[in-house]
Amino acid sequence: MRVAIDTHPGGAAPNEDWAAGTPSLAVVLDGLSTAGLDTGCRHGVPWYVAHLGSRLVATLADPDRSLTDGLASALEQVAALHPECDLGNPGTPSATVAVLRQRDETLDHLVLADSPIVLERHDGLTVLTDLRVDEVLPELRAEVEQHETHTVEHQAALRRFVSAQRQTRNTPSGYWVAAASPEAAEHALVGSSSVKDVRAAAVLSDGVSRLVTEYAMATWSEVFAMLRKGGPRELIDTVRKVEATDPTGRRWPRYKSGDDATAVFCQW
Repeated sequence: MRVAIDTHPGGAAPNEDWAAGTPSLAVVLDGLSTAGLDTGCRHGVPWYVAHLGSRLVATLADPDRSLTDGLASALEQVAALHPECDLGNPGTPSATVAVLRQRDETLDHLVLADSPIVLERHDGLTVLTDLRVDEVLPELRAEVEQHETHTVEHQAALRRFVSAQRQTRNTPSGYWVAAASPEAAEHALVGSSSVKDVRAAAVLSDGVSRLVTEYAMATWSEVFAMLRKGGPRELIDTVRKVEATDPTGRRWPRYKSGDDATAVFCQW
């Protein structure tokens, strides 16, 4: 498996995405925005994704270990690094997880929340994602989307939305992300494919996938064409060019003018 990676922050703040690749593994984490609210943790989201990502790569070095078990172990290890923080805070640093791993002729995947894996098969495209978060608090989401980004009204609505969203995070009635408890790993969506059926794969944060899913400015086939022509950098640059035409979120309502964007391109 040949892997190419690029990542770019959405603005002046530190990048809260994280990615890694090996000849058998591709990982993307997308740290959840805090909207300026308290997290109970002094370390922050970039620290969290860096430590979770590195431990996830280590736990999955054993091909006999399931992706679910590897994620649970990584979550437990990261929680043990900062017991002095309030890990019970509903806003404790957290992230989406997308993992693709090759074991001989088998391709395993795990997705937790909305960072997708897209498989380019010989007979079509398959999008693997977990969109349970989209079902939570639609009224408050709509309130955020009424306002242009960078306005006081937008920021206040976003804080109300994130504050309410946190109460549903990692609960049976809400949605699941990687946070402090290893239990979240049990709620990831997992599966396997035959390597011989797959031409290429893209593991993405939603800061990139929105080019297709939210902006509708490209198809998945066009995304793979961009990846083959110019790699992940060209894909991310295309996202930024599209967003530059709508800097205040009037055409495409969103939480930020530009989100952190990460793409991992895998080929065989």
